[in-house]
Amino acid sequence: MIDADALADLHARCFTDGPRPWTAREFADFDAAPEALILTAPGALAVAQQAGDEAELLTIAVAPEARGQGRATGLLADMMAELARRGARFLFLEVAADNAAARALYASASFTLSGQRKGYYRRGDGRRVDALVLSRHL
Repeated sequence: MIDADALADLHARCFTDGPRPWTAREFADFDAAPEALILTAPGALAVAQQAGDEAELLTIAVAPEARGQGRATGLLADMMAELARRGARFLFLEVAADNAAARALYASASFTLSGQRKGYYRRGDGRRVDALVLSRHL
């Protein structure tokens, strides 16, 4: 069983300019769902869900003080390996177009652009940012 409160606190520290961080209840619900997968590392977390041979990375977060140490790269690799082990063949995700660090992470993992959602994310100052839909074969 995960510590949903700790995950919610970590997520809130990672997402301060939108979208809204996940609540402890949401983490607990995902932990209880058979199609969901939550992986953690010190100061980092990743959540995905699977339906048949497709999976979606819902969030990946690394605490500000733990960034630049390869934790997101490790979690993403572990997530892809576990999803493939569970039978997923494709992994999808959405990333804010202005999130250069996340885009670099996904590019290094061979994700490619599948689509774009105009103005999908709303920043704290009200500004709208496109979501890029990325995918890769597992």
